[in-house]
Amino acid sequence: MMQVQRRGFAAAAVATIAFLMPVAAWAASPAQDVLRGWYDMALLLTRHTPTFSPPVASRAYGYIGVVAYEAVASGSTKLLPLAGQLNGLTAAPAREAGAAYDEAVVLDAAMAGVMGALFSNTGPTGHRAMEALEAKLRAEITEGLAPEIIARSAGYGEALARHVIAWSEGDGGAVVTNMGFPLHYTPKPGPQYWVPTSTIAQQQAPLLPGWGGNRPFAMPEGASCATPAPPAYSEDKTSEYYRQAQEIDDFARHMTPEMRAIARFWADDAMLSVTPPGHWLSIALSVIDREGLPLDRSVDALLRLGVVEADAFIGCWQTKFTYNTVRPVTYIRKVIDPGFETLVTTPPFPEFPSGHSTLSAASAAVLTSLFGDGHAFTDDTDQADGLAPRPFPSFNAAADEAGISRMYAGIHYRAAVELGAAQGRCIAAYAIALRTWK
Repeated sequence: MMQVQRRGFAAAAVATIAFLMPVAAWAASPAQDVLRGWYDMALLLTRHTPTFSPPVASRAYGYIGVVAYEAVASGSTKLLPLAGQLNGLTAAPAREAGAAYDEAVVLDAAMAGVMGALFSNTGPTGHRAMEALEAKLRAEITEGLAPEIIARSAGYGEALARHVIAWSEGDGGAVVTNMGFPLHYTPKPGPQYWVPTSTIAQQQAPLLPGWGGNRPFAMPEGASCATPAPPAYSEDKTSEYYRQAQEIDDFARHMTPEMRAIARFWADDAMLSVTPPGHWLSIALSVIDREGLPLDRSVDALLRLGVVEADAFIGCWQTKFTYNTVRPVTYIRKVIDPGFETLVTTPPFPEFPSGHSTLSAASAAVLTSLFGDGHAFTDDTDQADGLAPRPFPSFNAAADEAGISRMYAGIHYRAAVELGAAQGRCIAAYAIALRTWK
């Protein structure tokens, strides 16, 4: 089993606060410093909050994106509000007509409020990190401001946070107990269905089996962007199912250093990384930095990415528990190769479709819509964990590599990767279609 070295949380938290912007384009305004500071904190806390599995992280990034966007849009002459465009979201509180506000203070109060709610179950060090960041930012952005402007701006940001938090509480994903694993679960009978692949007692049930029923953000509620069925289970050596399983076993037998590096680069294990949605958020933040986007374009991009990440996991999980398919390690050891080993630990939930593939294709489609096809970039998300940066000619190329990494890792079949990617591109269309500019 591959392991990624984990940095100490306290040291990472201190580093995040100590080296909080200004850097690159984000130094253009105090509000941009606030935006990046809270997003960096979200990525840091994702690594160290036990309930933050990939679906839970994606949900958090969705709500962080919404509140940051609404905070900026409320004072912008260019951006449209989101009420009526996202499922169940009503009009945000209005600013006092003719009154003066400080945009950085509004944004800071709004993001701090939502972050505190989303990461309420992080440990004491996480809470201290958020408190320290809030104090540092507040001191910097309020220097020289009139007390009444500080109070009015902070009060308005807090009202926005309460509005978004209240909306979030009815989506079906607000409460995660037992880290997302049901206390009672009976696997479906039949060799085609998922069975536990871990010896950990908690993981004898699958992760968040009801997540697909959560309220999506922009995607219509229900079984939107459903995929075709995967190949039918078969132990016949002439079947498509056997052929796809044999392909995974062949990868394991003939693994090259490059294949191994790709599998490791995209592993994104929960509690050892920022998770797959955090990986794509890290990519987006890096591109925004390099492109020097102004604040309004930054929050628009982060809104759309957060929305599509959240919706991608809802759609993917709905499909996973519709088909409830067995993992390659179970089938291959039984039918093809008793000595088969995966490169990464098999996640504790059904195989089809691949969550990495759905998420990555969805994220790449949104980023391509914003920055263009053929937008080259270098991904250094996990450099601090010892993984060398990888260059990509486009977002779609990165998504394709993320998908095939799961085949190299031994945890998904080709159908799960290819049909998952198609599902992700379908889901992305709803985030791309959001009307944000006047």
